[in-house]
Amino acid sequence: MFKVEWELQYSAETEASLDAAWNFWTNVANWVDPPAQFELHGPFEAGSNGLTRMPGQETRHWLIRDAKPPRSAVIEMPLDGAMLSFHWNFDPIAGGRTRLTQRVILTGENARAYIEDLDAGFRPTLAAGMERIAAAMNARRAGHV
Repeated sequence: MFKVEWELQYSAETEASLDAAWNFWTNVANWVDPPAQFELHGPFEAGSNGLTRMPGQETRHWLIRDAKPPRSAVIEMPLDGAMLSFHWNFDPIAGGRTRLTQRVILTGENARAYIEDLDAGFRPTLAAGMERIAAAMNARRAGHV
């Protein structure tokens, strides 16, 4: 097991219930993050794989390493000599609401080669992205989607 070389975490809260939040998020059609496009091959469960396409970049393949509905999932994206993993937690909070937490972790012998680019890509966008997901869940709950 490699030590964590870089990580970033953010939590957002939604009015959606735990089950509703999980069901929304595990539907990859709801992963709206232009210009990225996402595909999942198979059900949202451990062992299923998917891909992310970005214009002008190589297609990135990923694997659902672990899924414990409706509480957590880990998605891993292999890099050359490193592993980028996305740890998602869904926690029930007061009033039937849900706290969504995403922790992005970089490990591996070649991880340091990716830190600058990952930090530049995720640090300015993670919070806004998580808030956008929570807002989309709220809109779905309110019947606006």
